[in-house]
Amino acid sequence: MNAKVLAIANQKGGVGKTTTTVTLGAALARMNKKVLIMDLDPHACASVHLRFFPDTVQRTTYDLFTAPRKVWPLLWKQLIDRKDGQYFDVAPASIRLSELEVDLKEKHGKGSLLKSALEEVRDEYDYILLDCPPQLGMLQVNAIVACDLLIIPIQTDFLALHGLKLLFDTLRTLNKVLPKPVTYRALATMYDKRAGACRRVLDLLGRKMGDLMFSSVIGIDTRFRDASALGKSVYEIDASCRGARGYELLAKEVESLW
Repeated sequence: MNAKVLAIANQKGGVGKTTTTVTLGAALARMNKKVLIMDLDPHACASVHLRFFPDTVQRTTYDLFTAPRKVWPLLWKQLIDRKDGQYFDVAPASIRLSELEVDLKEKHGKGSLLKSALEEVRDEYDYILLDCPPQLGMLQVNAIVACDLLIIPIQTDFLALHGLKLLFDTLRTLNKVLPKPVTYRALATMYDKRAGACRRVLDLLGRKMGDLMFSSVIGIDTRFRDASALGKSVYEIDASCRGARGYELLAKEVESLW
């Protein structure tokens, strides 16, 4: 195995990043893929969703960025975990991730730390999914540098389109210094076919993004909220709901890219 690394990022909050990370990861695991979900957001939403509470975990993704490289193999063993009933691994986050900008201010090569750290575990997984913070900073840059595919969830709402310019500005800057351009795909989320505004935004995205947009569209579904409240993926509570089926289609699309 040589894991494909998927970064899920958008510089606007509330667009479905964490839901996409958790549910796509679960959908891929249901296809018998070995999956690791890494939480890089100081708010630790993916961790809490999956019942890894920051005050109860001993190791978090923060440690990967601050520990000497020689201890990475041991650190990965301490960091990766899964709860009863989960069929994928999790590397939880902590609020200390918000301190990295200061902690690593003088560190050389800090933008590629995650890429180097992931080399220790890539052979153990088919997919590694990175749940990114909404702010542009060291964590988001590390995720984009490390990934094979950047997935950009976009809420089908006109206000959500404004955050895209910031992200694409970041990509243009990174592409000037990276060996090869970042590969990305947009994902329409929170779609309500009954709402004319949603339909117009989806049409606009399709025309603007073309082949750089997944054909899968994630509909609005209250079962995501129910799953989060129970600390489970949506497949554990209602595998046949509209949202679950949407991410199954997305998982198949992702698989077809390689």
